[in-house]
Amino acid sequence: MSHSKKYNRSSGKKRNRPRRKRHFPQAIPARSAHDGQQCLFNDMDFKPFIVPRPKHCISRKNIDREALKVLYRLKDHGFLAYLVGGSVRDLLLGKAPKDFDIGTNATPEEIRRLFRYSRIIGKRFRLVHVYFKGGKIIEVSTFRKQIELDDREAAREGLGSESIFGSPREDAFRRDLTINGLFYNIADFSIIDYVDGIGDLERRIIRTIGDPERRFIRDPVRMLRTTRHAARTGFSIHHTTWDAVCRHASKIRLCVTARVRDEWLKDMKSGVSADWSRLMIESGLFQEIFPALQGMLSGPDAPKLRDMLFKVLNRVDYMVKKGRDMSDAFFLSALAIPFLHFMPDWHALKSEKVRWPTCEVRALLDSMFMPYDFRRADRDLMARLISTYWPLEFCARRNQWQKRVYSKATFPEALELYNCIKRALGQDVIALDKNKMPGKKKSKGRRRRKGRKKNGSRSGRNS
Repeated sequence: MSHSKKYNRSSGKKRNRPRRKRHFPQAIPARSAHDGQQCLFNDMDFKPFIVPRPKHCISRKNIDREALKVLYRLKDHGFLAYLVGGSVRDLLLGKAPKDFDIGTNATPEEIRRLFRYSRIIGKRFRLVHVYFKGGKIIEVSTFRKQIELDDREAAREGLGSESIFGSPREDAFRRDLTINGLFYNIADFSIIDYVDGIGDLERRIIRTIGDPERRFIRDPVRMLRTTRHAARTGFSIHHTTWDAVCRHASKIRLCVTARVRDEWLKDMKSGVSADWSRLMIESGLFQEIFPALQGMLSGPDAPKLRDMLFKVLNRVDYMVKKGRDMSDAFFLSALAIPFLHFMPDWHALKSEKVRWPTCEVRALLDSMFMPYDFRRADRDLMARLISTYWPLEFCARRNQWQKRVYSKATFPEALELYNCIKRALGQDVIALDKNKMPGKKKSKGRRRRKGRKKNGSRSGRNS
């Protein structure tokens, strides 16, 4: 049995020290020339619209360094490497993307072997998270086919990866909106468009990929994303897409409650919550998401309620755009307090003394946000913020501020929430400095306690 000799690269001599063990047990197979960029489109009936680099505004200097590292490593190993999704849309609109997602024809296992600090996540749809210093995460997904089954269901049916993963064209037609179906190719810096997303960006239109009826029935959460992108971009929704949203709004109740909650809470913190809520109410999605508030939005006070809601959320959006860091409980409180203003149970909590009706407010909020569940800390903080409205009203009416009101840790957010309502009602707001509160006495120096003399009774006691 012959053993293969190990030689030094520089001198060609045999190495005496053992070779360092490789981190990855399997080597990545090299791709042939047929697996390049152009041959992918030759055997397709529908060829994409390709925008070369001189005709678009996307530059690599606007892409995160970590995303470029992932793109180039995939490309250098013979894989397709595309920047996909909303990051391409935002770059074309001149905005800074929050996340940079990457699509490739490499399988999750191949991606995992390429990047040391990575992990395959997802049970239904597997993708890879690549980790960098500072907590930066780049999400890499494999191009998928238009298959009705997820990864777990396909495995139970005995289907392999060739039945799940597909080409960029198939992956583009799986996406929800045309403006989200654009690809940026790192190989030649071009934009690949299968779904006329470039045209819809120029026309400023939000449109689904394919039949909106089938899309929304398959996944009703796409209706929320349609209104979200219309609010964020200021685009108009295509009439066929809008009619489908209004017609199938009730199907949003078929989705998992936690998933719907995460979607609309994300929109509340987006900085365009006023425009988003207006579209949601007009389409009927708002009434379906919050069934306990449906009667108030169709009652006699509905016009006043909508006007107050939009004014409060406009103020919240202004704070978000200014970079104010607010808690999730504040956004939930801003959504709830306009509805509370038109409830008799809320006005019955008004008192002639400083008190916090926290338990009563918590019961009202639970009935309003049913069936959604939040963290216990968020629920408690939301009840404290809203219940502070009446102590602030009491102190502002008498212009006498008690220390137990302004010394609370929730006072800054509670005061901002109070002022949001007052601005919406056209009333005077409270502009106070916590360090210069009215009626706050100046703190005197600590009175020194008289001590005993060294040679007094203490020394006598020792004697």
